[in-house]
Amino acid sequence: MALRSPMCVVLAHVDHGKTTILDTIRGTAITSGEAGGITQAIGASIIPMDTVKKVCGSLLGALNIPFTIPGLVFIDTPGHASFTSLRKRGGSLADIAILVVDVNEGLKPQTIESIEILKTYKVPFVIAMNKIDLLYGWKVQPEVMLIPNITSQTSSVQQLIEGKLYELVGSLAEHGLDAERFDRVGDFTKRVAIVPTSAKTTEGIAELLMVITGLAQKYLENKLKVDVEGNAKCSILEVKEVKGLGLSMDVIVYDGTLRKGDTIVVGTLNEPIVTKVRGLFEPKALSELRDSKAKFEAVEEAVAATGVRIIAPDVEGVLSGMPIQSCSEDEIDAVKEAIKSEIEEVLIQTDKEGIVIKADTLGSLEALEKMLRDIDVSIKRASIGPITKKDIADAEANVGIDALNAVVLGFNVDDASGNEKESITVFTNQIIYKLIEDFEKWREESQKSAEACDLAGLMQPVKGEIMKGHIFRQNNPAVVGMEILGGTLKTGMKLMKDDGIAITTVKSMQLEQKNIEAAEKGKQVAVSLEDVTVGRQIHEGTVLYSAIPEEHFRKLRDLKANLSDGQKSVLKQIAEIKRKENPLWGV
Repeated sequence: MALRSPMCVVLAHVDHGKTTILDTIRGTAITSGEAGGITQAIGASIIPMDTVKKVCGSLLGALNIPFTIPGLVFIDTPGHASFTSLRKRGGSLADIAILVVDVNEGLKPQTIESIEILKTYKVPFVIAMNKIDLLYGWKVQPEVMLIPNITSQTSSVQQLIEGKLYELVGSLAEHGLDAERFDRVGDFTKRVAIVPTSAKTTEGIAELLMVITGLAQKYLENKLKVDVEGNAKCSILEVKEVKGLGLSMDVIVYDGTLRKGDTIVVGTLNEPIVTKVRGLFEPKALSELRDSKAKFEAVEEAVAATGVRIIAPDVEGVLSGMPIQSCSEDEIDAVKEAIKSEIEEVLIQTDKEGIVIKADTLGSLEALEKMLRDIDVSIKRASIGPITKKDIADAEANVGIDALNAVVLGFNVDDASGNEKESITVFTNQIIYKLIEDFEKWREESQKSAEACDLAGLMQPVKGEIMKGHIFRQNNPAVVGMEILGGTLKTGMKLMKDDGIAITTVKSMQLEQKNIEAAEKGKQVAVSLEDVTVGRQIHEGTVLYSAIPEEHFRKLRDLKANLSDGQKSVLKQIAEIKRKENPLWGV
């Protein structure tokens, strides 16, 4: 067994500096390591440990850790969707991550999504509080180590950076994270380290590399053990057509060694594909890969951890995020079953009832599913690809069972369903966080709307008092002035006294000599009451309550979140009146 390099991803909100951080790390490594100090692989930049030590200088020595990892592999992920594609059995392919946050802007939607994805996959991470050079009054000193650099700034700048730091700490706490500046962290397993950086001036970059390297060596050593001589295990980053080569698969090899001529089993949504590696390709040089005309050279093998382009026949239908394993001829059946099982871990974990979810890759689907499970959402069907008519039909089957499940969520996919059904709601977004937020908001509003409809069919809690000096007719029907003390009085309501017996019905109401159908708390109205005589069943000062049927009371109790405090109070009084005769009324 040998140790492979830990794989590090960099995540951030748009324009917070993810690409610049990556470029600066690579550029710093090239400068410090001189020629050959960094290797560019497909989708990854490989920085040897010797180069890391040159960049970090005395910082690594201060950690007092014997370093045995070969170096660092930075995976060049273009976005969140690609990060979720970096999967292997049991979780994420990424071992550690850098979350970049703009010092002036703080947490943004994609930052929050990144945090949720990192928590979902249990990926340890460090926060780069970037763009400190933009703080008012900051004196750029790239030649000075970060902490002495900060302490040598003016007191106003030091106060400013401390204020920004603790604003970020507070925001992170709202998302369940305990964070602190890296040099003040005592236990890195319990607290997230924040490293102030400027990708533009390189300030803090050495410290960022130091923290990442130290954490990887100290806490991830067991996870990084691989059998470099064994069969290769890979995860597909991208599938694309390459001129002159045909359909190619850009993969990360995270275990073993992949060789030209190897038999490989490739996961698909259906039966795994068995094929052979016809060619393996790597970029010729770092500088060339940045060019759209980058040239590649054939290699005989790729050893974990690295990225490589595979050319193999008959790989139509393969998607990003799918697993690949190399094997001998007699291992094919066992490996096929293992890969099918791995894919089914994502695709088969569904419920009898629930919503329909779609995503662009296996990893994206897995991340979406996990995040929905965290908020107790049932999932009827989960699959990869654009939203289709079949998905709409599956969601439509929920309409008569639970309208809140008549939903299709699509992460980073197109809606090709042509849905025009008002009963089916489709949500799509390229940000998981926003997709789930929109769905939750819709669900909450729909729930309230449905409950309001249910509430409308029930007799409401009302309390009113017959006003003194406001008897306009004694009977046939009695017409009296009434002040509404709680709830809303409506025509047609049955009313009772405090003995719990219904004695009358509201025939009609007037307010300022105009007929009205309802009168809310605080209003004084003329009320026409049937089947009662003033002086017999009712008097001046008599308090009347709505005579709520017992079954209505039970439903109102279940829907009490939709009642006002005043209505809840009156409902409680009505229950107390009814329970004088029947202690179990409404229970």
